[in-house]
Amino acid sequence: MKNILIVDDDIHIGNMLEEILRKEGYGVSRAYSGTEALLALSVAKPDLVLLDLMLPGLNGEEVLPKIKDIPVIVVSAKVDIDSKVALLLDGAADYISKPFNTKELLARIQVQFRNAAGRVSASSLTYDDLTLDMDAHTVTAGSEEVKLTKTEYAILKLLMQNSMRVVTKSFLLDHISEDTPDCTDSSLKMHVSNLRKKLREANGRDYIEAVWGIGFKLRASSERYGE
Repeated sequence: MKNILIVDDDIHIGNMLEEILRKEGYGVSRAYSGTEALLALSVAKPDLVLLDLMLPGLNGEEVLPKIKDIPVIVVSAKVDIDSKVALLLDGAADYISKPFNTKELLARIQVQFRNAAGRVSASSLTYDDLTLDMDAHTVTAGSEEVKLTKTEYAILKLLMQNSMRVVTKSFLLDHISEDTPDCTDSSLKMHVSNLRKKLREANGRDYIEAVWGIGFKLRASSERYGE
């Protein structure tokens, strides 16, 4: 059974969500503030979090970066595009605005679980002609194997796992410790620069693009070929 944590101080909305989710066969836990959400997460790890933004104490924007390795769907009355973009860049898996259609919400939840299942079962990551083998800890660009340091490998893995979005510097630094502890805010730029150079030397292409003031993303093939 998949377990979902609902973080919302609106008791009526929380009750409605809990009823819908339990009917769909999900286990449900509740938190009514940002502080309570972090406490609940420290006790038991759910499979997904539904996170409201307007919370007492710590608000949703403050809680989101502290949630690691769990898909988070933000459920909020904020509908401006800048807020949505900022939250997605800061680690949210999806965003749905209040009031929402329950069928749409359930579909978005199913998509997150399907994506998670795909990530767990895959032993390798691919992006265009880049391949990262997580079992053998090898990377190939085209037909060339690229020798990377542990930190460079960890950075590339995160970029490939999030290939459809810009990966913020804070996201990289927060998650990099899963594979290597030696990357810091001051050394991140150097590690990325070395990684870009090695990939470029292997295949003559620049696979990684810096997004000024935000972070990094993988380049689309058309950008690399100059089309």
